Amino acid sequence: MNALELSPQDFRRLAADVIDLCAGYLCTLDERSTFPQTTGAESERLFDLDLPEHGMGDQAFVALTDVIGNSRAQNGRFFGYVQGSGEPIAALGDLVGSILNQNITAWRSSPAGVTIERTVVRWLSEAVGCGGFVGTLTSGGSAANLMGLAMARERKTPANEDGLYNKKAGVIYASEQVHMAVPKAVAMLGIGRENLHYIPCDDAYRMIPSLLERAIRKDEAQGRSPIAVVASAGTVNTGSIDPLREIAAIARSHDLWMHVDGAYGALAAIAAPEKFDGLALADSLSLDPHKWLYQPLDCGCLLYRDVASAHRTFTYTGNYAKQLSSDPVEGFAFFEESIELSRRFRALKIWLSLRYHGLQAFRAAIQQNLDQAQRLAVAIEDCASLELLGPVDLSAVCFRHLMTKDASEETRNRFNLALLKRIVARGRVYLSNAELKGKFCLRACIVNHLTKEADIDAVVREVLEVAPDVISELAM
Repeated sequence: MNALELSPQDFRRLAADVIDLCAGYLCTLDERSTFPQTTGAESERLFDLDLPEHGMGDQAFVALTDVIGNSRAQNGRFFGYVQGSGEPIAALGDLVGSILNQNITAWRSSPAGVTIERTVVRWLSEAVGCGGFVGTLTSGGSAANLMGLAMARERKTPANEDGLYNKKAGVIYASEQVHMAVPKAVAMLGIGRENLHYIPCDDAYRMIPSLLERAIRKDEAQGRSPIAVVASAGTVNTGSIDPLREIAAIARSHDLWMHVDGAYGALAAIAAPEKFDGLALADSLSLDPHKWLYQPLDCGCLLYRDVASAHRTFTYTGNYAKQLSSDPVEGFAFFEESIELSRRFRALKIWLSLRYHGLQAFRAAIQQNLDQAQRLAVAIEDCASLELLGPVDLSAVCFRHLMTKDASEETRNRFNLALLKRIVARGRVYLSNAELKGKFCLRACIVNHLTKEADIDAVVREVLEVAPDVISELAM
């Protein structure tokens, strides 16, 4: 046995210890602080260590206790960002996937793994009302949006062979509330952020279709080449859903690709399909199971209607990887429809989780989160000291403390920033932030299967409890 080999007996013993540690963590999760009592210096002291020349053996596992103690506890009171809650059955799937160590690149590389991923992608497309779409799992929404827009670019301004040199830069349209992943993707694709044209939103932070139409016509009249429209199915700040059907009609009339960024919100179509009218008209769609399907990171997905577009964009195969079968199952290769070659077995956790719980359990959990967001919005509106700052279409709730009736906007922004920092440091609830119309917002985003009504009620209580101390400190 060489130095890296581990006997089955030792693995069983160590794995049992790790599982016991994880089970103990889950047992105490609800009582844990949502943010660890630590500092940057302390985290470096604990973990920024010298590389050991000689193995530590079982002692290497002792530090896992410090890792847990210095991590955010994503219990039912964690409402930061758009962070899923990490369903434990899926985590067991991740463990099995790592042990199997399959490269989900082509059927011949992993017959079970590739078949399971193709099945999971079909399940997801059907669950959100886009039956017939195909696709691939990704690291997250950023990669899915990049790939979707790469397909759009290659359809309208092909660049894979000759590049973009001496070609007209195409134009992509998105609302002013678009996620930062889209400007990043436009830059990486060589289109350039100057050619990402932002369309104004209405008071509910949804793209205004008439202004999209006007912008496209203006660019066409000036000789530019429109490529695609990016619609949002759940903006990151407020969860607003763009008028998808109207945007799709405009895109079709100008022969533009329609990509929907649904990384945050699209999976809510499982519970509330009526909110997503027109979703199935997209050419491509990003969604994140590690957000509102409660899967452990990382797990994103890109769905698309036309597999030929994916092949045109991503197929480039060296002789060493050419497929040896023409069978539609045994000859399938994800690397011909994706930017990735090496791919981990992401699908196993979703497959196991959905089979264990059933889709109905996820539908109920998503609906509960939607209801909880409305409960929080009502509590905010019922409190004279607080102001609801945006619509609550999905599960993102933006609000602020008014401080005093005559406080200036600048003072309120500074106060709410200080208030947020204090709330996060206390560790009783975890909120993040947004900015709407120049106003700094406290933001709770509920994509958490562990959240109870008492956790929701704790938000307003914590804000009101912390506010007087922060007001006093700012007055000093």
